[in-house]
This record gives sequence, C-alpha cells and structure tokens, in this order.
Amino acid sequence: MRLGLSLGYQTAWSTPADHLAMAREADRLGYSVVWTAEAYGSDSVSMLAWIAGQTERIDLGAAVMQIPARTPAMTAMTAATLDTLSGKRFRLGLGVSGPQVSEGWHGVRFAKPLARTREYVAIVRQALSREAVSYQGEHYTLPLPGGAGKPLKLGFRPARTDIPVYLAAVGPKNLELAGEIADGWLGIFLAPDASGDQLRHIAAGRARRGLGLSGFDVVASVPVAVGDDLDACADLIRPYAALYVGGMGSREQNFYNALAVRLGYAGEAKTVQDLYLSRKPVEAAAAVPREFIERTSIIGTREQVRKRIEEYAAAGVGTLSISPYVGDLESGLRTLRIVAEAFEESGVGR
Repeated sequence: MRLGLSLGYQTAWSTPADHLAMAREADRLGYSVVWTAEAYGSDSVSMLAWIAGQTERIDLGAAVMQIPARTPAMTAMTAATLDTLSGKRFRLGLGVSGPQVSEGWHGVRFAKPLARTREYVAIVRQALSREAVSYQGEHYTLPLPGGAGKPLKLGFRPARTDIPVYLAAVGPKNLELAGEIADGWLGIFLAPDASGDQLRHIAAGRARRGLGLSGFDVVASVPVAVGDDLDACADLIRPYAALYVGGMGSREQNFYNALAVRLGYAGEAKTVQDLYLSRKPVEAAAAVPREFIERTSIIGTREQVRKRIEEYAAAGVGTLSISPYVGDLESGLRTLRIVAEAFEESGVGR
C-alpha cells in the first residue's frame, strides 16, 4: 500500500499557499500522490498545474475532473498537457458529479450517468492514443454529422498515451463500471470491515475483461484527526460527514446517503439528511454516529493510526489517501508526518 494526500478544493478557511505547503511536505515525506478536487468553486486542474511546478516526485491526481464540465476531447488535451509538463506524474480521476451541480452549474442533464461515463472514457482514451477521434454513441458523436468537422488527432506527442484513469464511484453499478473501464477507483467513506461488497462489484467489472483485481488501484480517501480525545477527533470530521450524507444531493437522490444506509445506518442517515435539508447543519453534524466516523476515518493516537493503516491495507486498499482535519497549517504538516511515521512502522508499504 502507498500513501496519498487528498487536498480537496479551496474553501473559505483554506488558502492555495497552505495547500501547496501540504503538497510539498507530502512530496518530501515520500507520499505517492496528491489529489485535488472541484465542485463549483476552485477547479482541480489549475491547482494541480501550480503544484506540479513546485514539487519533484509526487504524482498529481484529479479527484475529480467533472465529466459534465468538459468535453472528452478537452479532458484529453488537459490530461496530456499536465502529464507532459509534470514529467509523467498525472493521474486522471473522473466523476459525473451529482444532478444539482451537473444541471444547476454546468447545464448538463444528469440522465444515464453510467452510459455517459463509458462513452466519455472511451473518447478520452482514443484521443490520448493520438488516433483520429471518431465516435458514434448515444451521448457523444464525433465528428458531428452533416457539418464541416472531420476526425482530428491530438496535435502534439504527449509524454504518455496511457495516463491512468480513475473513476469516482459509490453505487454498485458504478463500481462495476470502474472495474471494467478504469485503472483505479476513488472511494469515499470506505470502511475496511465492509469493503468486501464494494470490491466484489469492482471484481465483477474486471472479470468482464478477463482480469482480476491485481494492478487495479483502490484509492480510499480517508479523513484523519490525530489526538488522545476520540470525541474531539470525531467532532472535527462530523461536519464533513453531515455535508455528504445530509446535503450532497436531494432527498430523492443522494449517493452518499445511500452508502451510509448500506453500511447499516438507515435511521441515522435519514435523521442527518432531515436536519441538513432543514438548514440545521450543526445539529446534522451532531447526529452523525461516532461509530460511522470511526469506521470510515482514522482518529486517535499515533498507535491507533498505525493499526488503522494496517486495517486499510488488509482490506485491499492500494493507496490510502489521507485528508487531515486540522485547524491550521502546522497541525496539518504534523499530521502528515505522524501518518508517514506510522505507515513506516506498519510495514504495509514494503
């Protein structure tokens, strides 16, 4: 197993300078990859380009570039450029986002996300291979018929034509799709004791291509809070869990809420959602069970951090990508060091 760092996106309480400092420290400590995100604020690509020019070894991952935000060809151009500029360090993470962002921010209908993802990845791979892009699908047709367009190929030779593709997936069907068409999975709220069900869906997708799980990168994005007081550590992570379980989507369609239900928290997930959608985020956070936090995060002392690292490795995680939940930059840097030391002591990276 390898270590990664999930920076997320810019918020009201973060700065690009802080994120850069975290990325550079992770690079120094030997972390394998740093991931940036996007929703409807800062974008992942700009942050990665900035970090790429000021780091040396660490891989640069988009977690994710939103599928409704860019054409497949634009994504291929961006991926090829970032990979070339960074010396083959780019990892392309893709996701369909959710209906609120897709339709409210990008003006793209959310219908048939699995089929759209399949076509999108096929076109991206075709473009990166420097083939003349020609595709006839349900959602994408290139070139457009009856017009002046013609099949075009990428206009420069990228450093790699096989840039790793990752899919952000939550539901069973999307997990199967990730196993079938991607090189890795970007997982959220991954509980080591319940990962078997998710990996079975990925394995089913891999089997369609005659492949096993070997070589497929399971990436777990895991919140981390280090300290002696478990309640205080859990409280740092509760607002994040409440946002996703309660507010990231509508009452009718929230993938993270459905995941919490599958993990055994149907009643609690409904309560969190009811409170969050009633504009009571503080109460929603308080309603997140500590057990849910403990199962899907890493909290506690350095010794507890080491044990949890071992549990994630035993569960089949290939990249443990930590997201420090701290109050300031120095605490974030300290968390990176503690996790790196615990990782080395665990021996799971050898």
